[in-house]
Amino acid sequence: MPKINGNEIRPGNVLEHNGGLWAAVKVDHVKPGKGGAFAQVEMKNLRNGSKLNERFRSADKVERVRLEQKDMQFLFEDNGQLIFMDTETYDQVQISADILGDRRPFLQDGMTIVVEFHDEEALHATVPQKVTCKIVETEPVVKGQTAANSFKPAVLDNGVKIMVPPFVGQDEDIIVNTDSMEYSERA
Repeated sequence: MPKINGNEIRPGNVLEHNGGLWAAVKVDHVKPGKGGAFAQVEMKNLRNGSKLNERFRSADKVERVRLEQKDMQFLFEDNGQLIFMDTETYDQVQISADILGDRRPFLQDGMTIVVEFHDEEALHATVPQKVTCKIVETEPVVKGQTAANSFKPAVLDNGVKIMVPPFVGQDEDIIVNTDSMEYSERA
């Protein structure tokens, strides 16, 4: 694996540090008036989700890990395990539902997601940024009300509660941004 200097760490890099795999979440380059410059790195453990703040000087060497990204198609869920199919080899893989975190409700049958692997171990998965959902419960549409910074609560078909503009009614399909968990547009 390639080793990089402490000042080359960027957000999103996956590092092997203290026997674990860590994703760099936030990196601040600090140049104090006295002493050498360093990178203050906030990291998140990819296996258990714990966080760590670490300082790396430019002379420090750290191993950068490259994760293999595979497109996987969701088939079904079985006892908290998600069953995916590799779209290239058609192999079926079983992954814990916890890997998606709070994005789990947006996973739909047949959806293709990106799963990142390290030595055949699934570490991270991302659902598409925009997902189409149906509104099952919201207040009725009010005629003449504009969308100027006024939103109303709505419940989606997957149970997630979000805020939507007043012109969106019940049983309408909308597109939800899964990164911000917010209404994006009508479908």
